[in-house]
Amino acid sequence: MRAETDQVDWVRVMPFVLLHLGCVGLIWVGVSAFAAWAAVALYFVRMFAVTGIHHRYFSHKTYSTSRFGQFLLALWAGTTVQRGSLWWAYHHRHHHQHSDGPEDAHSPHVHGFLWSHIGWITSRNNFPTDYSKIKDLAKFPELVWLNRFDLVVPILYAFSMFGLGSLLEHVAPGLHTNGWQMLVWGFFVSTTFLFHGTACINSMAHLMGKRRYKTDDDSRNSFILAIICLGEGWHNNHHRYQSATRNGFYWWEIDPTYYGLKVLSWTGFIWGLKPVPESILEEGARAEHAASVAAAQKAALVHPEYSSLRQVLPAAAAIAVATVNAANTSMPQKVESPAVHKDVTELALEMQRNVPGQTTPSADAS
Repeated sequence: MRAETDQVDWVRVMPFVLLHLGCVGLIWVGVSAFAAWAAVALYFVRMFAVTGIHHRYFSHKTYSTSRFGQFLLALWAGTTVQRGSLWWAYHHRHHHQHSDGPEDAHSPHVHGFLWSHIGWITSRNNFPTDYSKIKDLAKFPELVWLNRFDLVVPILYAFSMFGLGSLLEHVAPGLHTNGWQMLVWGFFVSTTFLFHGTACINSMAHLMGKRRYKTDDDSRNSFILAIICLGEGWHNNHHRYQSATRNGFYWWEIDPTYYGLKVLSWTGFIWGLKPVPESILEEGARAEHAASVAAAQKAALVHPEYSSLRQVLPAAAAIAVATVNAANTSMPQKVESPAVHKDVTELALEMQRNVPGQTTPSADAS
């Protein structure tokens, strides 16, 4: 049984419950193409706020901005309805300090999948923000105010969705939307999906995927989660080196949040994006190579069809050597033939050397 402070605080969790119940409004407001696409767009715009602002700025300070820019970022992040940026940063930093340990509030290995996905955020124990642990952020009173009154921005955002829908109903009736429909789709539906997309990192990024780096936790890299969460799926990378602006350490690891931050840096609104050190990249490359070799060795042992191939290769190599030697002695040679003979012979001998337990014949044997 969980401690009393770890029980659900039903009073404070009611906004979270109402958020999900609001999705039931779909029954009455229906759907329009505009409202549905708006919900998708707003999901990704605000997922960027989760990943690029709550996470990569306030939690890890992977880039810099002005004080006013910081305030604007906090307002943007407030539309995600994931409490204040200081609350977010405090709990995330605590997670990194105790990742997958007993004190990790949302480890699926310690508390189970459901608690790590949704239960921990309803806990009385996880509502407070310990400002003493985030002094670099708590020194700004405007950020503390937004954190204390974390429902102000979400409420304003909800009203803006209703207002937008009402306006479009009159100025663009061809879009077939209205205030109530935009409130449900643009706020309730989009925000609910946004929460669960974010929560997938807590619950699933420590369970599914591959581990490139050896870390003290069970963080993993997942391409699927990287798509859903705009690059956050490269979670093992991130737990190996938290200070980099990008989570996709290599060019083939898609990281839309980093691309967006890079564009913002061109405007001068943010600057000082922190790179991944070469030593970390080299460590990852070595780990990938070692994993590939281990996988190949395992496949050779596990799959019986490979054993017959190992039996055929020595004979094939011997035939290749004999054929080359016979051709060399019986046919007129062009000027380049000795080099060709040497290359082919060495290739055949190499084939035999790579077969365990085989004796390499002499290249001069006839």
